[in-house]
Amino acid sequence: MFRRLLAFLRPHSWRMVLALLSNAIAAALDGLSLTLLIPFLSALFNEKDYLPNGGGWLHSLQAHTIGRLLDPRYPMQSLRGVIFVILAMVAVKNVFVWLGGQLGAALQEYITRDLRQAVFAHLQRLPLRWFQRTKTGQVMNTVLSDTEQTKALITEMVTKTLQNLMMVIVSVAVLLGMSARLTLYALVIAPLLTLMLQPILRKLRRGHRRLRGEYGEITSVLQEVVSGIRLVKSFRGEPYEDRRFSSASGGYAKGMTRITRIAYLSQPLTELIGTSIAVLVLWLGARQVLVAHSMRGAELITFMIVVMRLLPPFKQLSQTPTTAQQSLAAAERIFAVLDAPTEAQLDQGTIEVAELREGITFEHVGFSYEDEPVLEDISFTAKRGGVVALVGASGAGKSTLVDLIPRFYEPTAGRILLDGRDSREITLRSLRSLTGIVSQDTVLFNDSVRNNIAYGAGDRFTDAEIEQAARAANAHAFIAELPQGYGTVLGERGTRLSGGQRQRIAIARALLTDPPVLILDEATSALDTESERLVQEAIDRLLANRTVFVIAHRLSTIRHADQILVLDRGRVVERGTHDELLALGGAYHRLHALQFHQRDHVAEA
Repeated sequence: MFRRLLAFLRPHSWRMVLALLSNAIAAALDGLSLTLLIPFLSALFNEKDYLPNGGGWLHSLQAHTIGRLLDPRYPMQSLRGVIFVILAMVAVKNVFVWLGGQLGAALQEYITRDLRQAVFAHLQRLPLRWFQRTKTGQVMNTVLSDTEQTKALITEMVTKTLQNLMMVIVSVAVLLGMSARLTLYALVIAPLLTLMLQPILRKLRRGHRRLRGEYGEITSVLQEVVSGIRLVKSFRGEPYEDRRFSSASGGYAKGMTRITRIAYLSQPLTELIGTSIAVLVLWLGARQVLVAHSMRGAELITFMIVVMRLLPPFKQLSQTPTTAQQSLAAAERIFAVLDAPTEAQLDQGTIEVAELREGITFEHVGFSYEDEPVLEDISFTAKRGGVVALVGASGAGKSTLVDLIPRFYEPTAGRILLDGRDSREITLRSLRSLTGIVSQDTVLFNDSVRNNIAYGAGDRFTDAEIEQAARAANAHAFIAELPQGYGTVLGERGTRLSGGQRQRIAIARALLTDPPVLILDEATSALDTESERLVQEAIDRLLANRTVFVIAHRLSTIRHADQILVLDRGRVVERGTHDELLALGGAYHRLHALQFHQRDHVAEA
C-alpha cells in the first residue's frame, strides 16, 4: 500500500527533500538550543565549569561555539550571552519550521490532486458493467472523500512523521551526549508502545474499512434523492426517504462511535507509559547526581527537559499507525478502483477502421448479464445506408442490442461483423469513432452551448461548422435568442432549455461529428406537437446517408425503415417492413393497433 502511494510522491520528490532538510535543520537547532540550558543553569548555580561533563561531543561542540562567551568570573555577562544565542537559534529554527510546513502542505495537496485525478481518469475508462455494479454515491465517495482521507495518511507519513522523526533523532543524540545510561532507560518506551498498540491498530483498520462503505451509503441515498427530488415530492416520499437516510446515517454514526472508542485508548496508554518512564528516569538521574556524583544538577534538569520535549513527538510517532488506519482503509478502496481493468486493458482489438463500406451483421448473437439471458440468437444484417428499427415492449432487449454495436458490452454468444470483420478485432477507439448516439435521455453538461455541441472535440471544429450543425438540427434560432448565444452556459443537465431544445442540441452534436453509424433512441414521444415537428425534421436530416438503428416508441416514425425487428424477451419474433409486418397480423400488428387506438381516443378527448 505504502509503495503504491509513494509512486504518487515521486514526481514531487524535490519538495519532500527540501521539507526533510528544513525539518532536519529545525530539529537540530531546537536540540542545540536546549543544550544551552546546561551552561545557563551552571552559571545560575555558581558552578565552576559551565560546560557539560564527560568531554564528549556535546562538551566539544559547546566549547567551540559559545565557550568564549562563558566566564565564571562574570556570571551575568555569561548568562546574557547564552540568552542571545538561544534567541537567535530559536528564531532561525522557526524560519525552517515555517519553510518545512509550507513545503509539506504543498506536497500533500499536490499528491492528493494527482491521486484524485488518477481515480477520475481511471473511472471514465472502466466498462459499463462496473458502473452497473457500483452505486453512484459510492463512486462519488471514492473520488472525493476517499482521496481526501488518503491525504491525511500523506500528512502523517510525509510531513508530521518526518518532522517528529527528526526531533526524536536529534533529541536522542543530545540525550546520549549527556548520559548514555539514562537515555537507554528512556527509550524503553518504544517497544512497549509498539506491542501494546498492535491489537488496537488491527481493529481500527477493519472498522474503518467497514465505515467507508457505510459513508458511501449515505452519499448514495443523498445523490438519489437530489437527482429524483421531483419524484419524491410527487409521491410524497419524504417520510420514506427520511427513514432511508436516517438508517444510513445512524449506521455510520454507530460505527464511528465504536471506532472512536477504540482509537481513544491509544492516547491514555501512550501517556501512562511515557509518564512512567519519565518518573523512572528522574529517579535514576537523581541517584547519579546525589549518590554517584557522575552527573551535575544542571545536566539532569536539562536532560529531563529534553525528555519531556521528546515525549510529544514520540507520542505522535507512536500514534501515527492509529491515525493512519482510516486513511489506509480509504486508500484500499481507491486502489481497488485503480486495479479494476479498463476497457482499453480488456480490449483485444488491433485493427483500425475509418469507415463502414458494406454494413453490420449480427450472427446468432446472445448476451447475458449476471447469468440472466437478455438477448438470444439475434441474427440480421443492416446494410450501409439502411435503417433498422427495433420495436417491442419495455425490457425486450432493444437498448442492450444497440449497446453491443459500440461494444459498451461484449456479446456472450455469437459475433457482430462490420464489413465482414468481427467487431472484437477492431480497436474500441476506432469502433466508437464510427458511431453516434442520440438517446431519449439527452445528456447536456453545465457548459456553453458551443462546448455541448462540440463535446469532446471543441478544438477540431470552427464556430462556422458548429453553427452549420445547429442550423441543420433546427437549433440555431433558439440558440441565437439566448443571452450569450453559443456562449450561454446551459446549467446542470441543460435545465435552461426545454425538452425539444435539448434534443436538438444533441442532434446537432451528432451532425457535427458526422458518424457513419447512428443509434437513435427516438425522443419525440414526450414532446409537444411543434417541438416534435422540429425535432423530426432534424432527425430526417441526420438519417441521410447513414446506417441507422432506431429504437422506436412511435411506430408512425418508422414506416419507411428498411427493416423492422420486433423483439420479445430477448428474441426476434418478427422481422420485415412496415407493410409486411402489418400484413402478418402478429405482434407488430397488435402494437400498431393498440398505439393508434390510443391516439384516436386522445384525439377524440
